[in-house]
Formats: sequence, structure tokens, C-alpha cells
Amino acid sequence: MPEDRPTTSETPHRSGGLLSNPANLGIEGGRSVLYLPNFITVCCSTPRSLPLTPTLTSGRRRTIFNSEVLVQIQESPQPKWKNLQNRRLQIWGGEMTAKGTLCPAPFPNFVTQYPDLIARLKATEAFEGSPHGVPNHIIMNEYEAGQGIMPHEDGPKYHPVVATLSLGTHCVFHYYRYSDDASSTTPHGAENSGTGRSIDRTPVLSLLLEPRSLVISFGDMYTAHLHGIEDTFEDHIKSPVDLGGDSDSPANAVHIGNWDLLQDQKLKEMITRGEPLLRSTRWSLTCRDIPKVSTNLQRLRGF
Repeated sequence: MPEDRPTTSETPHRSGGLLSNPANLGIEGGRSVLYLPNFITVCCSTPRSLPLTPTLTSGRRRTIFNSEVLVQIQESPQPKWKNLQNRRLQIWGGEMTAKGTLCPAPFPNFVTQYPDLIARLKATEAFEGSPHGVPNHIIMNEYEAGQGIMPHEDGPKYHPVVATLSLGTHCVFHYYRYSDDASSTTPHGAENSGTGRSIDRTPVLSLLLEPRSLVISFGDMYTAHLHGIEDTFEDHIKSPVDLGGDSDSPANAVHIGNWDLLQDQKLKEMITRGEPLLRSTRWSLTCRDIPKVSTNLQRLRGF
């Protein structure tokens, strides 16, 4: 038996559940992006009963759930962290080889037990067409104020769906397209996207990610676009009242495509008043399914 092989048969990728009609989720332009505010505040009796749309619950429940995940992250021993040039991260579920094979390792308990992020992600049906039906790999990035990540693609080694859970502070999440104009440059002064192709400076879509929200990218927004976060200490957002004419918003104010889905009234009031949104620490849980899994390691570890 080969050491590394896909764990499911070769079948065309399909999308079901919420992904079948993203226009219903209110993202501007009906793009292949879903935004679910207050994702981790959903209260349910069993994982199977999770609703497919966000449900607001009591502040106490929100605090318990949010704190449970953050405490686990913040109490992680230092060897669990990998330090990069401008941020640090942890990898949950195992390491991926250069050839795109997952060497599996157990998730932290809170990912598969209470509050069971995997069951909650499965209930969205976003991974219904993926090889394993759920994410099997999570990268948890920690961003301090002023830190971001240049536009990039997640690439073909993953099933083409990615779900990102935001904890801590807000952020503005940009989607970009490649440019056919050789004179075009990438944001942040980067030379190129890492593929040698230039990137259009103007985002095709920008979203304000509230704390505890989930954003899911799929379809052409995964396969043909890039995403990134500017390294800034504050974000200026265009208020809807500014879009029809003269505006007092600064020149760098961003138009977001998920205004109607925002649930944080304090943030919306600050935006309406033209106030900048100050960033603090944000933890980003990027959840994906790697099709190829090392079966030898699965047997050795008893998966």
C-alpha cells in the first residue's frame, strides 16, 4: 500500500449547504464568500442541531465560549509556537510536507471536544464536498496591532474551501485579483505574489471581520483571487451614508461589502461617526482540509 495517498476516492469537488447560494448571506455582489457573525456564540444541545445561520445568545454564554478558546491559546507552552518575522503561529492537526501530504497529529482537545470547533464548522456544510467532510488542519496566527499578511493564495494542496475564525480584535480582510498590467505593483511594496504575477492594488472585495466571526472563501475567490490584511494600527471604514456623495472620511477609508451583516452595534456607530477602529491582538484560526494524508502515520498513531 502506498505510504501517501488521498484518503477518499477521486470525485469532483462539490459545494453544498450555505455555499450553494452565497447571495442569501448578503455579501455584496454575491461573491463566493460567506460571512457569519457571532459564529462561536451559537448555542445548541447537540452538534447536529446547529443552525446554518448565526444565532445571538446571552452575553454570559459569549464570554464563556470566547474565553475558553482564548485561554487555551494563551496558556499554550512556548514550544507550541513558531515565530515568524512579523508574527507567531501554531499548527494544529499535523504538519504538511512539501509535496502536500499531511502528517497527522491530534487536534487540541477544545477543537474536537468542548467547545468543539470542528463540529460547528461541519454544521455549516461548507466542507460537505471536501475529502474528509471537515477541516483536518488549522493554522492559528497571532497578529499584534500593526501586523498583517501580504496578499497570497492558499494554493492547490488544500481542498478549495477555507474557513477563518477571528478572535480578539477586528480586522479588515481584503481580496485581490491578479493584474495583466505589467506595471501594476502589489500592496505593501511586495515584489510580486510569490508566483511572479503582479497584483492589482485595488481590492475586489473588503470585509470587516468582527471578533468571533467566521469568513468562508470558496470557488473563484479561493482559486483565482488572493487575500491579505494590511499591517496597520487602525482601520478607517466608509460609512454607508458616505457612499452617495461628499464624505468626511479620510482618503484611505475602505468600503466594506458586509455592512448589512455586521452585528457589533458599537463598531457600526464608530464607523458612522467617522472614527477609526483601533486594532489590538487578533487570533486567526484558518481551517482547511488537506486531501492527502499519510496513512502510515495514521496507523502508527491509532487514528
